[in-house]
Amino acid sequence: MKTTLHKSNTRGQADYGWLHANYSFSFGNYHDPSRVHFGLLRVLNDDIVDPGMGFDLHPHDNMEIVTIPLKGALEHRDNKGGHGIINAGDVQIMSAGTGIYHSEFNHSKTEAVNLFQVWIFPKVKNIQPRYDQKSFDWLSQKNGFKTVVSPNENDDTLWINQNAVFSIGNIDKGISHSYKINFPGNGVYLMVVEGKVNVGDITLDQRDALGIEDVTEFTITATEDSRLVAIEIPMK
Repeated sequence: MKTTLHKSNTRGQADYGWLHANYSFSFGNYHDPSRVHFGLLRVLNDDIVDPGMGFDLHPHDNMEIVTIPLKGALEHRDNKGGHGIINAGDVQIMSAGTGIYHSEFNHSKTEAVNLFQVWIFPKVKNIQPRYDQKSFDWLSQKNGFKTVVSPNENDDTLWINQNAVFSIGNIDKGISHSYKINFPGNGVYLMVVEGKVNVGDITLDQRDALGIEDVTEFTITATEDSRLVAIEIPMK
């Protein structure tokens, strides 16, 4: 098993007054040549957006963009007619494809929203842009992972244009869980949302992340009640 450890305090940071961001990979004014991507995972931003504030209409193309609110609610609009409000427990995906403009604003005028936004390089370029969102009961998931994004069009997940799988898990203190790779050759970027876990002899605290590759299965042991996001992606 090959691993890449990203401690939370080594992430890039930016404070725009209304936006407080932590960057797992190079983004905006933050550039670290050793942290441009992990496999086909290009961006994992941990954003806190002040009440009523957000990102005005801006363009994307040929990127699969997944947004996971951790606290609060985010409102999305795009120039293709897409519109939705996503709350903690919801997940949103947008295929930018040939090109799309969208805006994202904190839906609340009184409470901040905290979200993960993740960018994955697509499997097929220049597809028709699309937007989708679903509610999942991942907040109450116990001692395992709930798959929320996958390339399987016929199951109860959000479809992604890539051989990638997003899973959100909760593991109680003292419990071990085995994660099995869904696609041969894929790696996993494991982010601890809250709590503390061990993967082998590596300890991960809140907002620490571990890139895991060259393995078909690995075990996560929680030393505190923990919530995690596992992003499985092709490495090439």
